[in-house]
Amino acid sequence: MSTVRRRPVRSGVTARVLDVLGAFTPSAPELGLTDIATRTGLPLTTVHRLVGELAAGGALDRGDDGRYRIGLRLWEIASLAPASRGLREAAMPFLEDLHEVTRHNVQLAVPDAADPGEVVYVERLSSRDAVSIVTRTGSRLPAHATGVGLALLAHADPDDVERVLARPLRRFTPHTVCDPDGVRTLLAQVRGYGFVISDRQIEPVSLSVAAPVRAGDGPVVAALSVVVPADGTNPHTWVPAVRAAARGISRALAAPESRS
Repeated sequence: MSTVRRRPVRSGVTARVLDVLGAFTPSAPELGLTDIATRTGLPLTTVHRLVGELAAGGALDRGDDGRYRIGLRLWEIASLAPASRGLREAAMPFLEDLHEVTRHNVQLAVPDAADPGEVVYVERLSSRDAVSIVTRTGSRLPAHATGVGLALLAHADPDDVERVLARPLRRFTPHTVCDPDGVRTLLAQVRGYGFVISDRQIEPVSLSVAAPVRAGDGPVVAALSVVVPADGTNPHTWVPAVRAAARGISRALAAPESRS
């Protein structure tokens, strides 16, 4: 059974608005006022006022049943973010080629600017016959348990990495690597070989092959992965294609039009 992630109450109107919006998750895309108050820790009267203002501005939509969901206005604003626009535009041809070759799930993710221990998925391509996965565009997962997260964490600031590894690491399956030294080993593999295999860490039916994406010859800014069935799959089969796609995106990000 899922648990409600209760956030600490922060001062300031902006912080409270973000808390209200953050109450919505992939597992709870529709919430009532009481649900939002419980998840945020805010008084019901405050939630009622904030939700009303957000709905009036198009950031939330109110259904006929009185429950709320994220509105299109937020999607319009989010599409202006560099990670959602320049990166996705540069990456899309390579993601489409990788998807065409593999016919499996292909994902592109960036680090959470506020928390290097999490990654945000900015694009996902799938097909009807691909293995089921939990991610979607705009969703996030812990970096230590995902291929893209490990590819990003391997190139993060070492102090940030140690802070991430010093806190409890969430276990999703019996295969999730939650031991800090085990995670460090995987991060070393990324730096040494340019890719990582995350084996059944999020779901027992799938594994991912991931590689980092650089801004040309500069820092790592994103990571891509292909997610395939765990049974009957040799993940090393997909390593050359994944690494080639990552290099292609890196070159595209170095082009002048990508920096404009």
